[in-house]
Amino acid sequence: MINEMLSYFADAANWSGDAGIPARLGEHLWYSLLAVLAAAVIAFPVGLFIGHTGTGTVFLVSASNVLRALPSLGIMTLLVLLMGIGLLPPLAALVLIAIPPILAGVYAGVANVEPAVVDAARAIGMKDSRIILQVELPLALPLILGGMRGAILQVVATATIAAYVNLGGLGRYIFDGLALFDYGEVLVGAVLVTGLALVLDGLLALLAKAVSPARRSIDR
Repeated sequence: MINEMLSYFADAANWSGDAGIPARLGEHLWYSLLAVLAAAVIAFPVGLFIGHTGTGTVFLVSASNVLRALPSLGIMTLLVLLMGIGLLPPLAALVLIAIPPILAGVYAGVANVEPAVVDAARAIGMKDSRIILQVELPLALPLILGGMRGAILQVVATATIAAYVNLGGLGRYIFDGLALFDYGEVLVGAVLVTGLALVLDGLLALLAKAVSPARRSIDR
């Protein structure tokens, strides 16, 4: 199986065309980017509001637990039955996966800003909007990026299900390989998804380290 995987990677024909590795990688990244951006649009303002005001914490915890418990493949299959085959069903399933870590990261980051810092900002006449933008968000950025990091990794790993409804992405290798009992091709898909997740995780870890308050104070 490993030899078949290596032979697949060594074949130049597998690196070109609409079904080539670069094209599948681009599709996988596109699905993942769409899902994370859509989830951020939903989760970011909610987490920001709850973290800043302290209102709705019980709702946040309950909603996050419910969303984490949803089976992605089951949700996607149900949406396909209701909406038909296309990009929207797997995208909706990926958005549901990405919302909890983003929501938790934004909420935790803002809620854990020292109250004394917020009180000092109010004491000098800053309005809530300026406190959020100029005080809370910069200090919360490492935890926010941590939530984004978790969301991106989960989405990249789960975006393989897009191939289940005849879309592209790296999951195409896994589903096509299983259909043909070609486990070398299955391993190709698994290695590519794992490698992509590790590369993105490393880049996001470096970014989180670069924006941490301790690092910025050392640089100054």
